[in-house]
Amino acid sequence: MMTITTSNWPTPDVMRPAGWALLHFLWQGTALAALATVTMASFRKASARYLVAVGILFAMLAAPVATFFYYRNADSVPISVAATPASVFMKAAQWRPAVAAASEIPRQTGVDLFPIMVQLWLAGVAIFSLRSAGGFFLLERLRRRRSVPVDSKLQQICMTLQNKLGLARAIRYAQCDWLDAPAVIGWFRPIVFLPLTALTGLSELQLQVVMAHELAHIKRMDSFVNAFQMVVETLLFYHPAVWWLNRRIRLERENCCDDTAIALCGNPVEYARALTLMEEWRVAPALAMAANHGPLAARVTRLLGITNLRSGIRGIGVTASVLCLTVALVAGNAIFGIAHKASAQTPPANPPASLPEPPAPVKPAAPAVRNAPAAKPSPARPAQERGEPVLAGSYIESLKAAGLGDVTVDELIALKVQGVTAEYVRGMQSEGFHPTIDEIIAMKVQGVSPDYVRELRAAGMKVSDDEIIAMKVQGVSADYARRMQEAGLHPDANELIAMKVQGVSPEYIRGLKDLGLEISDNEIIAMRVQGVTPEYVRDIFALGLKPSADEIIAMKVQGVTADYIKSLQAAGFKFDIDDVVGAKVQGITPEFIEKVKSHGFKNLTLDKLIQMRHLGVLDKEGEI
Repeated sequence: MMTITTSNWPTPDVMRPAGWALLHFLWQGTALAALATVTMASFRKASARYLVAVGILFAMLAAPVATFFYYRNADSVPISVAATPASVFMKAAQWRPAVAAASEIPRQTGVDLFPIMVQLWLAGVAIFSLRSAGGFFLLERLRRRRSVPVDSKLQQICMTLQNKLGLARAIRYAQCDWLDAPAVIGWFRPIVFLPLTALTGLSELQLQVVMAHELAHIKRMDSFVNAFQMVVETLLFYHPAVWWLNRRIRLERENCCDDTAIALCGNPVEYARALTLMEEWRVAPALAMAANHGPLAARVTRLLGITNLRSGIRGIGVTASVLCLTVALVAGNAIFGIAHKASAQTPPANPPASLPEPPAPVKPAAPAVRNAPAAKPSPARPAQERGEPVLAGSYIESLKAAGLGDVTVDELIALKVQGVTAEYVRGMQSEGFHPTIDEIIAMKVQGVSPDYVRELRAAGMKVSDDEIIAMKVQGVSADYARRMQEAGLHPDANELIAMKVQGVSPEYIRGLKDLGLEISDNEIIAMRVQGVTPEYVRDIFALGLKPSADEIIAMKVQGVTADYIKSLQAAGFKFDIDDVVGAKVQGITPEFIEKVKSHGFKNLTLDKLIQMRHLGVLDKEGEI
């Protein structure tokens, strides 16, 4: 049998109050969490809810401390006021061993659970302290990792935002490749890290709003509150209410910074899009203040003003919290009763003869909560009575009426974020499109409208759902399609997109056709891709060659220039287009031709030169 000893631990007058404090916090933490739920539900502003939650967290830390000192004082022996200090200390020295001896007698009949409880708690604190220490070590390590300052333009944007927020602190801005979302690291000397994913994946407006969010964390001193949360989690790790409240604090903190960013930069829709993008990049240390912390759906719906979709659930949660508060108070009352019975046990009837009779223990006054009436749960009021806006169901119903049924929550959020309406869906359907939800969102994002579709069709274009999106992305307009047709081409949708991507213009087409070239739609795209210009074709034609469009493309790909052709002609060679391309591919250069002539070879054809080059006849012995 395993024997548990406490000889090396604090004395029983510390163990017992500590054990009672840990036990009482079970109902205290539940009651405070229920109080936090009820109180936070009565505030509309995220900043007010945040202050309430942080205040309740302070109360959670203070509750077990107050309980410890309550029982510590209750266990102490009263001393006569009229007694002199010397007599007090002598009497204390006489009766304290008797009390200690008496307290051991009932413990012989059972196992004292308080030492075990306190030892397990200390072990848990040690484990979670290592967790917190590891987090702080990770932050310090990340601060020292290689990063480079941002460029001057981005630095100026950051400083402008910092001045608007009234931040006079020295803040560094650096870009890095080991984070996937902007984050603030540091307490007294904060550094705002901007990852390459954000610098390349966000627009300038989105980046400004995200930067304002990070600077709001610095202005609000959120890193210090976050450190305090870690301390409370470490000390009160065993109670789920502590973890729940900390999660609510972090959520409301992000909401507060979101509000600051929107107030500073405006445009909540762009910010919601930025959050949606950064959710896919979600890698940031827990102790860092990152813009993509917090649940995406809750933050996006709140930014868009549709958080009241769950107003009924919130009312139920308030009612349940009131019930939990009542149950917690009743449980606390019961635990106090048990504690008072334990403290009221009298010492044994026959104490040692050599020791004086210990004074009778003083029964502590019952706490106020013992006789407090149980709080009655109040039914949740309708949202209209609370003055909150109610999201009508007409948006969802209208989408269903337009043919968009079975919409998931994520799809509904995306549709709302991008401003897709039932009228827009019906307008696209009237033009012959039957897009999926993803396609209708993409159309709206890219600005595809029924008018845009009608203009393209009036220009003779036949387009599918995917093609219309791609055309809008690349900036293909009806005017561009008509100009291509006027230049003598008849491209389909994919060819028109490729022309626009490669920068094919009517002037470019006319410049090539004026030289007598017969070119198809695909050939004009290939010529533009390879960098064939009217000047290049004109120089080739001036040398007496008349290559086709495909041959011109092959010549350009292999690097055949007018100067190269001139060098072959100056050497006395007669050749066609295929010979020129083959000579260039095989590395027949003017230098090689001069080298051949220096060895006395005369009247060689290009085929012979190519064979000599291929066999390495003129190479040095070590190169063969």
